[in-house]
Amino acid sequence: MTAEIRLFPCLTDNFGYLIHDPATKATASIDAPEAGPIIQALEREGWTLTDILITHHHGDHVGGVAELKQKYKCRVVAPHDKAAKIANVDLRAAQGDVIKVGGLLARVLETPGHTLDHVSYVFDSEKALFAADTLFSIGCGRVFEGTYPMMWDSLLKLRVLPDDFKLYCGHEYTASNIKFALTVEPDNAALKARAEEVTRLRSENKPTIPTLLGDEKKANVFLRADEPSVAASVRMKGQSAADVFGELRERKNKS
Repeated sequence: MTAEIRLFPCLTDNFGYLIHDPATKATASIDAPEAGPIIQALEREGWTLTDILITHHHGDHVGGVAELKQKYKCRVVAPHDKAAKIANVDLRAAQGDVIKVGGLLARVLETPGHTLDHVSYVFDSEKALFAADTLFSIGCGRVFEGTYPMMWDSLLKLRVLPDDFKLYCGHEYTASNIKFALTVEPDNAALKARAEEVTRLRSENKPTIPTLLGDEKKANVFLRADEPSVAASVRMKGQSAADVFGELRERKNKS
């Protein structure tokens, strides 16, 4: 029996996620932006929280950990980088580690850049990538603690995953990401199709997530920094992909 995944809003624009193993009844929350919506989702499904898998230390991803830990006595898994202070941690996870959630297996990828401690969780059997604030639909996270080459390397780690994997990211930023991406690739057919889809979804008050990684590879300009046409569009023909990525991110910061 395959895993069940539930998505719901938290805070102002965060996503909350639960992934549930029907065979063992184990349930993990990917991050914990705030406790209330997570508890409501668990009660709605009749599930009990067994694990919290934390991607990075920012408050809008760990704000609900203490309350959930107290209520459910769940295991808290966090990045191995202890320089980032995260409370209530039971297990530290590093590149290549595999975290068990009941019978489900989450492979850990270190994806620093947004923060130095950022990790992503890959459930290969479920074809699910939880990338938090490293990769968004048609976007990527701001580079607060790392460097642009570091963030580009992290995006490449995610880009090599199969096209049929679903991306579950940390925030509902897709519409604003598309607005920027169209300034770089106005003639990208995949991007224009995604723009139409997102306009429809948002008009119906539906989330734009999950999205297929294969679609992101065609439409997400931040995954396309090594495309000559993208470099040319930002007047960086012949420059390294990491430098082109840095220019894209700088432009997005100012948009």
